[in-house]
Amino acid sequence: MPLAQAAKAAGHEVWFATSEQFHPILDKAGLRPVAAGLTVPEAFIEAAGGQAFLEANGGAAQASDIPPEVLARLAVKAFGSVLPRSVFTDLAPVLDSVAPDLVVHEILNPGAAFAAAAAGIPGLCHGIGRVSADPAIDPLIQQELFATATDLGVAGKIGHSQSLGNPFIDICPPSLQNPDFLASGVQIVPQRPVAFAEPGELPAGVTQGEDPLVYLSFGTVVTSAQLLRTAIDGLLPLEARVLVATSSVVDPAELGQLPDRVVALPWVPQPEALRHAAVVVHHGGHGTTLGALAAGLPQLILPAEGDGFSNAPAVAAAGAGRLLIGEDVSAPGVQTEVHTLLTDPAYRAAARKIADEIAALPDPAATVARFPEFIA
Repeated sequence: MPLAQAAKAAGHEVWFATSEQFHPILDKAGLRPVAAGLTVPEAFIEAAGGQAFLEANGGAAQASDIPPEVLARLAVKAFGSVLPRSVFTDLAPVLDSVAPDLVVHEILNPGAAFAAAAAGIPGLCHGIGRVSADPAIDPLIQQELFATATDLGVAGKIGHSQSLGNPFIDICPPSLQNPDFLASGVQIVPQRPVAFAEPGELPAGVTQGEDPLVYLSFGTVVTSAQLLRTAIDGLLPLEARVLVATSSVVDPAELGQLPDRVVALPWVPQPEALRHAAVVVHHGGHGTTLGALAAGLPQLILPAEGDGFSNAPAVAAAGAGRLLIGEDVSAPGVQTEVHTLLTDPAYRAAARKIADEIAALPDPAATVARFPEFIA
């Protein structure tokens, strides 16, 4: 979104292709929406068997309800076949009709890159954070992905790098980026990660108070009331205020009785929350990880999915945070780790150093100014 907004501000005509649930936000931003592809949950459902899978699970299923080994198998099909095929099918006729000069595609949205290659339009790959490869899953996804590219007739028109041969907009600070990816030969276009969220106000209990504020969020996919409650119980003994983002997956009422200094909301304007926070406790998703780093905040990461298992060790190795994994995830564990982050200034200093590194990266407008070189 920040890159699209910068392109529009520079006078470019911007069409934004994504699933329809995001279109109202695009309309508000003055960007032209194009319906393309499925949402990730929809793709997982289709990979699992579609309507038959839903009926077998009472009409609904959350990612947290699916065993990890099954989820991994579904990820191969969802990201390697279902998603790219759906985006390609929707986007190919649009590109033929509109004939844009450039297609910017997210690294996890290869279907757009396939459609651009089929139409002979230059592509630019947009990163979402630290690029990593799960040694058990990523090769299988890549194998499925290039089988899909072959079926779609574009295998000979794309590269075999993670950016599919296109230049790569890297919003991850170099000190945290995967060194193997940086050495892979992909053309890197450094760009500052800029947070995007619809504006919103926070309660006075969040924005005002003497005790430090701990912001707690486990994202919108794998979060659970039990995990949130475990983290909250670990934070209660501390002299801190707590803001909990439950997302649409968990009703705040499921968390039980909470003291006044704990505020639980289904939606939180995260950039605003980070401006008031002292420590962030989260699952390790790219957006929250980069947002906390850009704000210079130490973080405790409890990985629950692929992004977290890559980001958590990198943040910890940089001295900007701590992590808890598996059986170590407990209320006492959260209490100990967050107390350390609140009282040891070394973590904040390390986070501040990375924040300075991020602030020095070119902004999205600088990337837009380079568009002509990617089109040539």
